[in-house]
Amino acid sequence: MRRFLIAAALIAAPLTALADVPCGGSFSKFVQGLRTEAIAAGIAPNTAKAFFAGVKQDPAVLRADRKQGVFQIPFVDFSRRLISNDRINRGRANGKKYDAIFDRIEKTYGVDRGVLLAFWAFETDYGSFQGDFNTANALVTLAHDCRRPDLFRPQVLAAVELFAQGGFDPKSTTGAWAGEIGMVQMLPRDILENGVDGDGDGQVSLKTSAPDALMSGGKMLHHLGWRAGEPWLDEVSVPQDFDWSLTGLDVQKSTAEWRALGVTARNGDLANGLTASLLLPQGRGGPAFIAYPNFRVYFDWNQSFTYVMTAAYFATRLQGAKVFDAGNPEPGLEGGQMKQLQTKLQSRGYDVGDIDGILGAKTRTAVRREQARLGLAVDGWPTPALLGKL
Repeated sequence: MRRFLIAAALIAAPLTALADVPCGGSFSKFVQGLRTEAIAAGIAPNTAKAFFAGVKQDPAVLRADRKQGVFQIPFVDFSRRLISNDRINRGRANGKKYDAIFDRIEKTYGVDRGVLLAFWAFETDYGSFQGDFNTANALVTLAHDCRRPDLFRPQVLAAVELFAQGGFDPKSTTGAWAGEIGMVQMLPRDILENGVDGDGDGQVSLKTSAPDALMSGGKMLHHLGWRAGEPWLDEVSVPQDFDWSLTGLDVQKSTAEWRALGVTARNGDLANGLTASLLLPQGRGGPAFIAYPNFRVYFDWNQSFTYVMTAAYFATRLQGAKVFDAGNPEPGLEGGQMKQLQTKLQSRGYDVGDIDGILGAKTRTAVRREQARLGLAVDGWPTPALLGKL
């Protein structure tokens, strides 16, 4: 579930905005156009011909792209589903097993081991299942599909470059339905830019070498802006009389300011000298977290707020944090109700993205504005009461 896998449901752009990116039409002619573009970019004609020779459209990829209901599940339930004692124990065991590699990652890229262990767990269950979709077919299918051709066409060309370098076989390379490859699920362009030979065998083997995959993931996070030596998330307690309009990623304050407002860490203390946002994934009655600048880097890995919250929280657990206090959040909306809410918000002029039943960033922003208009607690958590008032 690397970053672009979720982007399908959350940041799909209208076709008119992508008119300059070829897509659709005859699949064979589309592939011919890709081959021509690859050659124009410097790929040898015979190499381009060999790459695209057996490429096929994969309907299963399109079905997977349009089916992402798991992200309709609220944070508490989603995190409990993904984080088990077994995953925690295996994560800590892998941390010890690859201790020297994680030391290198922390020294070279400044990325904490818990962060990469959490991604490794969620993406492929520590490498045990890396996806069985033919990667070339998946990428070309998604590039041909007119939902996000600007996203996937460059990944096809990057895969051709990997093939030219000897690091990709279009017939046998497999991975996730959205084209990610290896233990931490990286797209071809990310591999070209951030692939690292972590085990010293002269090759970058993200499917079979944990050192290669982990080092590459660390380099990619560093490239995306990860700040060495800084935390990413802390669970906090918040006063009951708090001004809930101060919550959300749009509001940033110094940790000193948050302390002055009565926000306290449940484990240890808030980091000094950093700005942060106060996040309530299930409203004022549920768990609360302070998110530091590194937290925002997660959204370059994955666009789903629920996934990002869960991955960031799991990383803290792997490094010794306690189980979060689930609190007593108000009941939220089921998938159908969430779609009703998004439809109502859209009719009021809000941009909520796709009507997909997923509480994404745009929907949360619209919810907060309507909560303020209606005199409700502005915590970004949509409830049946809010839906009724709309």
